[in-house]
Amino acid sequence: MKLRELFGQDRPVFSCEVFPPKKSAPVDSIYQTLDGLKDIRFDFISVTYGAGGSSNVNQSTSEIAALIENKYHIPAMAHLTCVAAGREDADRILAELKEAGVENILALRGDVNPDYPPKTDFHYASELVAYIREKGDFGISAACYPEGHFESPDLVSDIRRLKEKVDAGAQHLVSQLFFDNDDFFRFLERARIAGINVPIEAGIMPIQSKNSIQRMVTMCGATIPSKLTRLLAKYGDHPEALREASIAYAIDQISDLIAGGVDGIHLYTMNNPDTAKAIAEAISSIRTVS
Repeated sequence: MKLRELFGQDRPVFSCEVFPPKKSAPVDSIYQTLDGLKDIRFDFISVTYGAGGSSNVNQSTSEIAALIENKYHIPAMAHLTCVAAGREDADRILAELKEAGVENILALRGDVNPDYPPKTDFHYASELVAYIREKGDFGISAACYPEGHFESPDLVSDIRRLKEKVDAGAQHLVSQLFFDNDDFFRFLERARIAGINVPIEAGIMPIQSKNSIQRMVTMCGATIPSKLTRLLAKYGDHPEALREASIAYAIDQISDLIAGGVDGIHLYTMNNPDTAKAIAEAISSIRTVS
């Protein structure tokens, strides 16, 4: 199933992201995560790509996406990045995914890993989107940034880049994490004014720890609103309290986004099915209100 077929119904799409095990761990260790997620009834699950060229991790992406499709019978979206895949790599991976019945790909530029020289066949995600479109009948998704990509000079330039991805063939967009819904709604307005009319899912990441959220914010450029700053200051050194508070914060974000008519919610699970279950149970009735 192409992901674009999921949208336009009476409820928002609900999806999540998992990542392959570290290269020192067997790919089978992902079973525990997927077994914990399978009963949540996500509309699809995306699988991240190894940073910068780690062939072991990158191979796992295809394997896990195939596992999600064929063992768990949930649509899978495999990530593919410019920095880790040249044309020959992309051709091989696309052939593997097609043979495994994986129909959906998230095309990204990707983050450069200093341990692996980046590939240079594709400089921008829009180029990779166009290449995938030429190579086969895949559903193609791309990333978007509610607060603007940290390398963009301004928000106008960021929207122009996003429009290039859509014009190249991206049929669906997944947003980077954010913690202030007003940032997302302002971004959504800019995108629609620019003629970007594909479905846009809001990316929500429950906080795992004070250190992890500071690391993620540094990597992606998201800002931490005062409400969340108070939460981190109060509960940051108390893991169980922080977990409960972060789940409540994510539920509050999702409830407001759904009330605002969002196309979908994409949950960054960090391979933690218990947190995903808690959030899914809390919003189960909210998702069904049309």
